[in-house]
Amino acid sequence: MADLLPPEPEDVDLEVARALWAAGDPVLDVRTPEEYAAGHISGAINVPLDTLAFRLDSLPPGQVLTVCSLGNRSRRGAERLAHLGRPALSLRGGTKAWAAAGLPIRTGAEPGPRRARPWWRRWRRSFIGWGR
Repeated sequence: MADLLPPEPEDVDLEVARALWAAGDPVLDVRTPEEYAAGHISGAINVPLDTLAFRLDSLPPGQVLTVCSLGNRSRRGAERLAHLGRPALSLRGGTKAWAAAGLPIRTGAEPGPRRARPWWRRWRRSFIGWGR
């Protein structure tokens, strides 16, 4: 039965998180847009925790690092991603630990990467032509 459950996401420390960030791995900030704008890891994509499942198709492929202020919401985000089949890690200590270590923090609503085709366009296209 345990084989059917997704693996538990790992909480990583600053050293591992910094190495992933420096290597270009995607960083997802699961806080609200207001919290994100007040200060986030440079290059992090804002995907609030309550929208994570809906935005799964727009996320960069592969493993992601989830972050929040202290690490609690990012842990829940990493667990949700794992249950949805996406490998994810969570930064222990969150952006507060990142900033305290003197690592790059940005303010404002820095945009995430552009998507080639948002999920809703794929669905919309499947409904065009019905009833003709």
